[in-house]
Amino acid sequence: MKKLIYLSALLFSANIFAQGITDTTSTNPQYQVNSAQRILSGVHGSAVTLGAYGEMLYNQPEGDNGELDVQRLVVLLGYKFNDRTQFFTEIELEHVEEVYVEQAFVNYNVANNVNLRGGLMLVPMGIINEYHEPTTFNGVERPAMDNVIVPTTWRELGVGVSGRLNSLSLGYQAYIFNGFKSTISDGADGATGFLKGSNGLRSGRQKGIKSTVDSPTFSAKVDYYGVPGLRLGLSSYVGKTQAADEVENLEGANIGITMIGLDARYAYERFTARGQFIHASLSDTDDYNALTNRDLGSELQGWYVEGAYNLLPRNKEQKLFAFTRYEKYNTHAATAGGLQKNKDYDRTDVTTGLSYHIAPGVVLKGDYQFRTNEGSGEANRLNFGIGVWF
Repeated sequence: MKKLIYLSALLFSANIFAQGITDTTSTNPQYQVNSAQRILSGVHGSAVTLGAYGEMLYNQPEGDNGELDVQRLVVLLGYKFNDRTQFFTEIELEHVEEVYVEQAFVNYNVANNVNLRGGLMLVPMGIINEYHEPTTFNGVERPAMDNVIVPTTWRELGVGVSGRLNSLSLGYQAYIFNGFKSTISDGADGATGFLKGSNGLRSGRQKGIKSTVDSPTFSAKVDYYGVPGLRLGLSSYVGKTQAADEVENLEGANIGITMIGLDARYAYERFTARGQFIHASLSDTDDYNALTNRDLGSELQGWYVEGAYNLLPRNKEQKLFAFTRYEKYNTHAATAGGLQKNKDYDRTDVTTGLSYHIAPGVVLKGDYQFRTNEGSGEANRLNFGIGVWF
C-alpha cells in the first residue's frame, strides 16, 4: 500500500502541469469516452498521465440500518512510449480495504483505426461494463442486471484488436480471453462450484488473479454511430468455463456459455435515453449442479429502459437530470434437469431520482428504488452518492 501511495505522489508531481485540460462528460453517446479512451487519447501532451474516479455512497434499505461506504477509488495511469505504443492501467481500492488491478494493457496502433491490445481488459458487453465511471450514468448504484448477469466489472486477461471504420460509422472490438472459473476440488472426490443461481456468473470472474485457462473464450462487439445522437451496440461472448486441473475431467466441472447483448444510447437537446438487453445460455448446468450442489440456471436474462431530462438550460455548465429506469432481470430465466425455478431470482427494479452535475467531472446523486421479485420480496432502498472523475 505504501508503494502505491508513493508511486501516485510521484506521478502526480511529475504530471501536475500536464493536466490542464478538464474532462467534460458529454451526454451525447457518440462523443462519450471511458477512462481508458481518455487516457489513451494523448490530449494531455505528456508521456505520463494520471487520473482518477471514485464513488462515496449512502444506502438506506427500508427497515434496516443505512450504510455509508467509499465504494471505490480508482487511480488511472497511462504511459506513452511513442506515437504507436501506450500502456493503461486502473488500480482500484474498494471499500477502503481491498486493492485490485481493474485494467492493465498495452495498446499498439498498427494503422489508422486499428489497435492491437494485450493484458487485463474489460470484456465488451453492454454499456456499464465499459462505461462505469460515476459521471457517465444515472443512479447512485449501477443497474442491478449489470451486477448479476453481465457481470460488472468483468475483466479478464487476453489479446485482441479494436478500432473504427468511420466510412461505415462502426466501432469494433474482438478479443480472446481466459474464461470464468467454475470448480475447484473440495478435498474429497467432488468439486466446489463458484457459479450459482443468485448472481449467475459473477463469482466466477478471475480478474487476472492467478487465472487458470483450459480453453480460450471469444468476445466481440460492434457499435454503430451513423445517426446523430444515437449509438447502438451488439455484443457477444462464447466459450467454456475453466475448472481447476484436479477436477476438470469430472462430469459437470465445466459449463458452456453463449451470451449476447444489445444496447442503445440516445441524446437530443436536454433529453437522454438508454436501454439494454442481455441473454446468456448456459449448457451442462444440470451436471454442474449435481456435482457442486449449486442451483445455477440454464438461462440468464435481463433488460432495462431509462429516460432522463436535464432540468437546467442547455447553455449552463451545470446539469440536473431527472430520470427513471425500469429494470427486469432473472438469473433463473430457465433451469435444467430437476432444478425448480427460484422466484426470488426473478426481479424488477424501478429507480427514479436526480443526477446533479455541479461541474464537469463532479456529480451528486439521489434516488429511490422500488425493488420487487416474484418470490418473498425485497426491501425498497433510498440512495445518495457523490461521484468524481478526472
